[in-house]
Amino acid sequence: MTTETELRERADNKCELSGATEDLVVLEVGPDSDGSADKSILVSATCAGQIEGSAELDANHWHCLNESAWSQVPAVQVTAWRMLNRLSGETWARDLLDMLYLDDETLAWAKAGTTEASAGDTDAVVHKDTHGAILAAGDTVTLIKDLKVKGANFTAKRGTAVRNIALVPDNPEQIEGRVNDQRIVILTEFVKKS
Repeated sequence: MTTETELRERADNKCELSGATEDLVVLEVGPDSDGSADKSILVSATCAGQIEGSAELDANHWHCLNESAWSQVPAVQVTAWRMLNRLSGETWARDLLDMLYLDDETLAWAKAGTTEASAGDTDAVVHKDTHGAILAAGDTVTLIKDLKVKGANFTAKRGTAVRNIALVPDNPEQIEGRVNDQRIVILTEFVKKS
């Protein structure tokens, strides 16, 4: 049985991300893809183009992740997590990413692909915590001091864990995360990586 046949059977002849039924292609999910169905997904040509960067990223198209991010297939989970990180400028994508749970092995796979992609980018913005540890999207950090949250009536207490952070793309000194069910911007100098 070929990988494509296996994927078509698993996906019921539909894109595993958008549910589209036409122009389906096999997409290997790196960085350690081996051509197997376990390390590949079946996607529409539209999804494949945007994932690979050959087509412009259309945030509206990716609302389909509201459904597919909950797939039980690790390769689909990894791809959904990576796309949500790329779309972290969109509120709905950040919120979905905050809710998404990936087991440790799958999360490590998802992060491996993003660090590989950003390693080749010489202009990549690098976010570091107060001790100089490099932060990645999805990391958990701990606040090292009480922070008065502007525009809200609370103080984020020292020792608070902020899970599944998002990196502010154009500012290495800022990350975003949820504290008291509110999404806030936090300066990297006030956090340490957990």
